[in-house]
Amino acid sequence: MKVIICGAGQVGWQIARHLSGERNDVTVVDSDPDLVRRATDTLDVQGIAGFASYPDVLERAGARDAEMIIAATHSDEVNMVTCQVAHSVFGINRKIARLRSQSYLDAIYSDLYRRDHMPIDVVISPEKEVAAAALQRLSAPAAFDTEVFMEGRAHLLGITIDSDCPVVNTPLRQLTDLFSTLRAVVVGVRRDGTLFSPEPKDQLFVGDDCYVFAHRDDIPRTMEIFGKKATKLERVVLVGGGNVGLTVAQHLESGMTRVRTKIIEKNRRCAERAATALERTIVLNGDGLDAALLAEAGISRADVMLAVTDDDKTNMLACVRAKAEGCPYVIALINDPTLVPLMTPLGIDAYINPRATTVSSILRHIRHGRVRAVYSIGDAEAEVIEAEVMSTSPIAGKKVSEIDFPEGVLIGMIRKGEQVLRPMGNTRIDEGDVIALFALAEDVPKVEQLMQVSIDFF
Repeated sequence: MKVIICGAGQVGWQIARHLSGERNDVTVVDSDPDLVRRATDTLDVQGIAGFASYPDVLERAGARDAEMIIAATHSDEVNMVTCQVAHSVFGINRKIARLRSQSYLDAIYSDLYRRDHMPIDVVISPEKEVAAAALQRLSAPAAFDTEVFMEGRAHLLGITIDSDCPVVNTPLRQLTDLFSTLRAVVVGVRRDGTLFSPEPKDQLFVGDDCYVFAHRDDIPRTMEIFGKKATKLERVVLVGGGNVGLTVAQHLESGMTRVRTKIIEKNRRCAERAATALERTIVLNGDGLDAALLAEAGISRADVMLAVTDDDKTNMLACVRAKAEGCPYVIALINDPTLVPLMTPLGIDAYINPRATTVSSILRHIRHGRVRAVYSIGDAEAEVIEAEVMSTSPIAGKKVSEIDFPEGVLIGMIRKGEQVLRPMGNTRIDEGDVIALFALAEDVPKVEQLMQVSIDFF
């Protein structure tokens, strides 16, 4: 498939990396020649330097025979015009745009993106995606990573193994014997910086970061077995009252359980906007690094603090200060992936990576076949793929133990009708079942062959 990706920043580069690795014909367009050169030097892609919204630039990028265009530049307006030109001049069938401005995303203006107006098939909002990721983190604050699958019935949890973990040094196969009714599976382990799919004989060691699939109803028990306390959220402090912080606070206000939320926002205008939009949330105007202001926000009594300003270093330092003031769990928004190794030494419990969140969202919308969800782990080191089993799939009608999965692939959960099951060796996979798979990046093409989903895109 021929794809044009407009914008060679972190998101565009990652999408190009995924799609070119799956042997698609990818062309990257960016106005910065250095970014284009980086893409062509490191990936199997073609590059065009120029403004993505210019028809002659898209012509040079091969738009006349392209099947999809992904507009992910830093400008909303450029992304929108690019999709319009792609549609009106070149007739490109599938158009995806990343839009940041809340005004463009307001539901009352959704008619704007109809085919006869501004023809954009899928709108991706990084801030909405990040806010959703933040709310998922809050659902299990002791996990460093979370994602939902199978319509919320199964969760992927990232759990760091500490010295007080009850199952440390225990072979994974014994976990099935010890907790026979627990619907949870360890599908990935990061040890000394390397991510791998564990075998039944492997053990979990102190310091490991493991990825665990768990049934929604078994999350509290799973967290307890892995040495994490289940925390009922009653008090939350947000540092940052911009679009992400405001969206998170609005969701907490509208939730079934009452959560006392306080926001600290440095920009006065932003703080006033948040105070106007929220009903029960207290908004404090000031610096989230100020110990006195944190104390006024009740940081020592808070269950969790979430730092979501647009500055990575502010978020990290706010988390460190909150931890020092007695907050048990802190979560930081981190844009720069090179800062992630500092999380553990600084005592930051979890982080949200907007780039990975946006990449996962775009992948979810561009894969076709029966793929329902895609979640990118780490620096595109692995993917979790949720897909429906087709009748033509080689795995249809086979038991799990009979399927020759690649070494880096494990099944996390299987959904049969309304039941979500932990995979066992004698579990039969039938046509129409939905399975969630963990796959290392190099094994993704093999998974797609097994699932018969490499398939076509939209």
